[in-house]
Formats: sequence, C-alpha cells, structure tokens
Amino acid sequence: MRILLHRADGITDPWVADFAACLPQAQIIVWQEGVPIAPCDYAVLWSPPVALLPELQHVKAIFLTGAGADGILKYSEALPPVPVIRLGDAGMAIQMAEYVSHAVLRYYRRLDEYDQQARRGIWKQLPQHDKADFTVGVLGTGVLGKRVLDALASFGFPLRGWSRTAKQIEGVECFAGSAQLDDFLRGTRVLVCLLPLTPETTNLLDRSRLSLLPQGAYLINVARGALVAEPDLVTLIRAGHIAGATLDVFRNEPLPAPHPFWDEPKITITPHISALTLRRESIEQISAKLLAFERGEPIADVVDRQRGY
Repeated sequence: MRILLHRADGITDPWVADFAACLPQAQIIVWQEGVPIAPCDYAVLWSPPVALLPELQHVKAIFLTGAGADGILKYSEALPPVPVIRLGDAGMAIQMAEYVSHAVLRYYRRLDEYDQQARRGIWKQLPQHDKADFTVGVLGTGVLGKRVLDALASFGFPLRGWSRTAKQIEGVECFAGSAQLDDFLRGTRVLVCLLPLTPETTNLLDRSRLSLLPQGAYLINVARGALVAEPDLVTLIRAGHIAGATLDVFRNEPLPAPHPFWDEPKITITPHISALTLRRESIEQISAKLLAFERGEPIADVVDRQRGY
C-alpha cells in the first residue's frame, strides 16, 4: 500500500512516523514538486498545489487532514471520481467549544470593556447583561456545532441552532432551511458561524443578513472567512449595529497587513487557531477509515461533492 502525503507547512517527518506506527504495511510517499513518483493507492492532504493534482488520478480515495472540504473541492472537475473523506472530530470539537465559550463569555461579561477601562485607570462596574435576552445562535449544527451548543448550555444561555435540514436538539430552538434563516438571525444576540464553505454559503453573512441581527449583536466566526462579507461587517460595526466580533478565519490568510480589521478595536483577531489539527488523533482516524475502505466496509465523513461537505 502506497500513501501519498502532502503537508502545506512542510512538516512531514512526524506524520510519516505516526503513519508508520498505525499502518506498518504502508509506504508513505512525501510529495515534492518536480520529483517523479510511482502511482499511489491513497492520498492524504488538505489543500494541495495544482502541480500535485495529476498524482491524484491514480488513487482509490483521498483522505483530508481537516473537517472542511473546500481546500480540495475548489479543483472540482480536475479531481478523479473517487471518494473524498474528511476528518470527523479528531479532537477539534472540544477545542472549538473552548474557543467559542471564551468568546461568548468575554462579550457577555463585558471583559473587553473592562480591559479598556483598566488601560485608562478607570475603576467602574458596568451593568450586567440580562442572560434571558442573551440568545446564542449557532449557524451549523454538525458535530462541531453540537459540541459548542453542549458547552454553552452549561452556562444557561438561551440557545438556538440553524442547519440546512431539520434537526431536533434537546434544549435548543432549532431552525432549518433558507425559509427560516431570517427568523433565526432576528432572535440571535451572539451569532456563532460553523458552516462549511460552499457556493451557497459564500458571502452568506452580507450586510442584509447581518442587519437582521438585533442592535448590539456580536459575531464569532470559526468556520471560513469567505462566509462573511468583510466590508459589510466593518460598516455595521462602525455604524454601531454590530457591537463587535471575534474572528479566527479570514478570506485571505494570513490576514493582509493593510486590512481594515487590524485597525478596528471592536474586532478580536486570532490566526486560525480555534481548532488545530491534532496529528496523532487525525492519523489514527484516517488509518482506521483507510483500513475499513480496504475491507469494503462503509465509512463515515465521505464528502458529498454536490453539497460541498
């Protein structure tokens, strides 16, 4: 068994070693541009360079090192008609729950405002937000979204969730489909975005939809930057309709130096760290799925190319 491995960061030795431990029968081939290789049975990657695409024509399946599929599906027709399998949880859900809980609590407890006061030497208690009116809405209720909702439930926030198709989640007011999206947004004080990036969700949160959020709403985006129309978000924050945002993902990464987000004090920026890929957990999951695929067994997390995730 030959497995083609590509890592955009160039850090491949630990991946090769861990794959050797999980799949001793496999030969791991690290792709290098310009170096010819014999055909491989499988590929493990996320967002490969164009020069790698010809090597994928020989594989039986493509395994992704992330929960999203947009990094590979952007190549569309250039991909072979083989299964594309993304990561399930692999340790990302708990990280996402930690990050989102911190961001929600920071806004709810007005800690950014207290930081600003402290820098000016001001000792002043601010009125507490009414939790009953502090509804947190999660846009996307898959594995990660459900874990975030579970974490937030322990703090007693009113919760709502939106998904493409109807779901029932205990303790959560659920909305589904485009017909219920506007109502979902109108009643959401803190909007957490966890949707996959597809043609249908690109720029989903534009000025018209963000304006549906109540005055003083807050945005947390830990999904993909292109879900948000960035100029519209800046406009609504500066106009006072949106109180602020915590953003971990951006349309262009790293976030360019002249981007207006850097100069907006009401936007908290982190460098795509809300849920880092955990190497060993990811390799164990990929290895188990690969062996199941070899045996002809059904496996989870096969990407639906029509839906984009």
